[in-house]
Amino acid sequence: MTKRSFLDQFSENATRHLARRTSRRGLFARFSTLLAGAATVPLLPYARATAAAPASDVGSDDPLSCEYWRHCAVDGFLCGCCGGSSTQCPPGTEKSPVTWIGTCINPNDDTAYIISYNDCCGEASCGRCFCHNNEGDTPVYMPTRSNDINWCLGTTSVAYHCSLSVVIGTATEPL
Repeated sequence: MTKRSFLDQFSENATRHLARRTSRRGLFARFSTLLAGAATVPLLPYARATAAAPASDVGSDDPLSCEYWRHCAVDGFLCGCCGGSSTQCPPGTEKSPVTWIGTCINPNDDTAYIISYNDCCGEASCGRCFCHNNEGDTPVYMPTRSNDINWCLGTTSVAYHCSLSVVIGTATEPL
């Protein structure tokens, strides 16, 4: 008979001791609880508190920059970098009739504006000037304020190309 190493002996004794004191179901339940608890950590409020400052606070005068005030809730490629502008789709694409909205503050006049973010559809993704700003973004189950949806609905093609940032009015406080 061969002599076992200290590590082998220790591992066997620890495993047998654990097996005597716990059941498989109990061990599985504790492990599952640990996994479920760890999965909720990103939902805690401190994750949002450490997010970057809103685009309206950073400011930029360049409409091709992600920090431009109108892009505070845009999630996609800027049409201005793809052959169009902030308000017009590039040639060969069509503006989606459905949209998500956001409210951005123009630092030049300190006024809050309602911005309509439309996707331009019909060609493959532009691939230039990608912005992922989430100011005011809501979960997908509140779709009118969610920027994580492909909004190329009601167009001839659901292929996403780029996103517009169109001012549709000023935001006023409710009475």
